[in-house]
Amino acid sequence: MRITKILSGLAIIALVAFAPAKKAYQLFDKAGKKTTYEAMLTDLKQADVVLFGELHNNPISHWLQLEVTKDLQAVKKQNLLLGAEMFEADNQVVLSEYVQKMISRKNFEDDSRLWPNYKTDYRPLVDLARKNQLSFVATNVPRRYASLVSRQGIEALEKLSPEAKKWLTPLPFKIDLTLPGYANMIKMMGGMHGGGHGRMKMNPKNFAKAQALKDATMAHFILKNLKKGQTLIHYNGSYHSNNFEGIGWYLKQKRKNLKIVTIASVSQKELSSLSKANQNLANYTLVVPNSMTKTY
Repeated sequence: MRITKILSGLAIIALVAFAPAKKAYQLFDKAGKKTTYEAMLTDLKQADVVLFGELHNNPISHWLQLEVTKDLQAVKKQNLLLGAEMFEADNQVVLSEYVQKMISRKNFEDDSRLWPNYKTDYRPLVDLARKNQLSFVATNVPRRYASLVSRQGIEALEKLSPEAKKWLTPLPFKIDLTLPGYANMIKMMGGMHGGGHGRMKMNPKNFAKAQALKDATMAHFILKNLKKGQTLIHYNGSYHSNNFEGIGWYLKQKRKNLKIVTIASVSQKELSSLSKANQNLANYTLVVPNSMTKTY
């Protein structure tokens, strides 16, 4: 009996020892080689701007954003600023009032156009800023103006009042639709809305210009708030900063010497290597398994 128990115990130990490890994520550097969180953090500490590209419904993206922000704050203290696509520029006053502990959570959440997944995915970041009295910048263009461009073209912005234009990048601004990100968007939208009964009619180029308006406006408010010696970590959909385009491209148009570090988030079946399709997206690529649960 004793020998049987010993053999059973050894069998269990062997099964555990040879069971495959279940990893929630893997980081890769710009060259596509595996890297560590510590190595990435060392680089982020030296950046003027960190563009953390997320998958909006991915819990690992949101968890790592929070951990990175905590670790940067421990070093940068009040010289760390936060910014996000998820907050529109004309909500800056109420966001700042909440972070500065002037108004209640209820007042803030009632008066802001918050994303449906705010409470699970973005509230922890806002509350971290509130706890540590960090500036939090609402960078995105008000969605009504992006919608206006999608429907009527970029020229429609000129009809806005001077008060409304305060929440946009200064007009006129450069748009290069030959950049791969915008070009691919035009191609994709052309295929989706190429006519047919019941389909929404949309000019694919206007759709890409609305995307450019968002990118340019986010870059504008990042630069407007960033001071020498500070680091601003910005949370945005990965497509807004992938391939070193989007927000980063507009930042470089204004400040060529700005040190920008980008993080892309992707989903793959395997974490052992970076797929060809996901290479050269960013300085660091966060890979999560396809089987990862979603936040919505």
